[in-house]
Amino acid sequence: MKEDEKETVKSKSDEEEIIKTMDIVRYGIAGMGSIGMMHADKLLSGSIPGGILCAVCTGHTEKLQSFKEKYPDVRICGSYREMLSYVDAVLIATPHPLHPQMAIEAFGAGKHVLIEKPAGADTKHVRLMNKAAADSGKVFAIMYNMRMNPLYKKVRELVRSGELGALKRITWLVTDWYRSQAYYDTGTWRATWEGEGGGVLMNQAVHNLDLLQWITGMPDSVQAFMQYGAGHNIQVEDDVTAYLQFPGGATGLFVTATHEVPGTNRLEIAGDRGKLVAENNEIIFYRNRISEREFNIINTDPFAKPENWRCHVPVKEGGDGHAGILREFTDAILYGKRLTAPGEDGILGLTLANAMYLSAAQGKQVDLKTWDDDEYYELLRGRIEKEKYLK
Repeated sequence: MKEDEKETVKSKSDEEEIIKTMDIVRYGIAGMGSIGMMHADKLLSGSIPGGILCAVCTGHTEKLQSFKEKYPDVRICGSYREMLSYVDAVLIATPHPLHPQMAIEAFGAGKHVLIEKPAGADTKHVRLMNKAAADSGKVFAIMYNMRMNPLYKKVRELVRSGELGALKRITWLVTDWYRSQAYYDTGTWRATWEGEGGGVLMNQAVHNLDLLQWITGMPDSVQAFMQYGAGHNIQVEDDVTAYLQFPGGATGLFVTATHEVPGTNRLEIAGDRGKLVAENNEIIFYRNRISEREFNIINTDPFAKPENWRCHVPVKEGGDGHAGILREFTDAILYGKRLTAPGEDGILGLTLANAMYLSAAQGKQVDLKTWDDDEYYELLRGRIEKEKYLK
């Protein structure tokens, strides 16, 4: 063989090796509703380095023609199983009761999995999904995009670093999740026990429940009060008030609704060394010069209070949101990057939601230390059967 021919063969071999080792994750998306389309646009815009969208599958057949025209190079698969054969990772954006089984199937096929929130409708099936993820050794993440918000990152940092001292009370009034009846009428699966496993706690405030435990840790118990269809023609809850008890003695109040205008989104966390207020995208820290417990011991004036400073805590602009979760997931697959929102964490906020449903149904406090997956699952099944009967 001539020298120039040897060089040609070598170059071709090198090129093939480069292609094999390129840092690329081939994505498939299951579910092409509005959120699935949004993720597709991000992957196809080039804003997720290392991530390319290769295939999709969906029950939204009416959207496929426009998608084909916009993205002709993306394979449209007739089934979820077919799609799995073409990809390295799957992004599951179907109605969330389907998430656990679809994720389990993907792990079984050796795929990495990113699920939309919430993790599922009940902790029983999500626990099975988490086990499948652990057994597979694949990367597992959940689209808790609000964990990427610099505001909540900063609140978490201040709480977890001990800046507030021992926690006393957590209050989150989050009633700015307004949804009109027209929103609920966009799909027969919306705001149903079968289609979503609930209402505001499962579709909207699931983000806040996740952030709550991400910032402060899980409570020991919850007691909840709910109104079902308080402001809408729906069977599930659109108004919730829950009382929480945390390890160490701190208490909490969580209030959410989808029928108030104007709504409020105000998070207050009081501790031994002061109080944080997160509202309107800013954080105010009312900082005690000395801790309340220390002041209480040394003070002799019946009406005195610790000296308190009003501090404005700087918060970075922006935040990566959905794209940030996608980038981290891609980098975790390629380079082992640590995830801000591991998929296994999805069971935590879901446990809070499920416990609130159980508490409201039973009219009593629910102990999370002895949480029973089966007890809640039976309640949900009963509600689904009753819902079918009413229809």
